[in-house]
Amino acid sequence: MDSGMIGKIEKAKRYAQEKERFTLNNFQATIKGDNNDHVVHYVDGKWDCDCSFFQTRGVCVHTMALEILLNGMIQKGDHPEF
Repeated sequence: MDSGMIGKIEKAKRYAQEKERFTLNNFQATIKGDNNDHVVHYVDGKWDCDCSFFQTRGVCVHTMALEILLNGMIQKGDHPEF
């Protein structure tokens, strides 16, 4: 492996440790629930989940888990209690 690539790998590792460098704007994730898989979308600072709890409350275990997991990497969404 050439020295240029080694430097890039080291820089990538450093970036990965500095979460404040990243802001996620839009993504989709599938979460394996205890009973079913659920699809969560995050678009323009807003959450959406296909589970029935989210449809009635606008928040659910799936979106809350992703907020915790991605702490500091997303703009605060619709539930600022985190």
